[in-house]
Amino acid sequence: MKTATDPRHLRRRNAIKFLFAESFTHQKNIPDLVLEVQKQTKEINKIIVNSAPTWPIDKINKIDLAILHLAIYELKNESTPPKVIIDEAVELAKEFGAESSGPFVNGVLGTVYDLIKK
Repeated sequence: MKTATDPRHLRRRNAIKFLFAESFTHQKNIPDLVLEVQKQTKEINKIIVNSAPTWPIDKINKIDLAILHLAIYELKNESTPPKVIIDEAVELAKEFGAESSGPFVNGVLGTVYDLIKK
């Protein structure tokens, strides 16, 4: 069961903070996970554009975008069950994002999951 002190949860929270901060200015001491996500940003953005066609990338809330980047990276590259990744992303969106962030992230990741599992 996930708790606020779960190391995987803390790792994701930290990665989201760095990804969000990086959208404004370069950060020092970037964790390896964030560097790996950044290497795939162009590819991940294409997936987001295909999964949320009515939302241009530059109009998506920066925190929501950071959460989507991390979650899509994990869906593509990690062995964690997809439903766990999506649930965690939605919880992070509720914690850090706007009122509509949770449903938005859930909808986009649901579409991404359907595309990736094909």
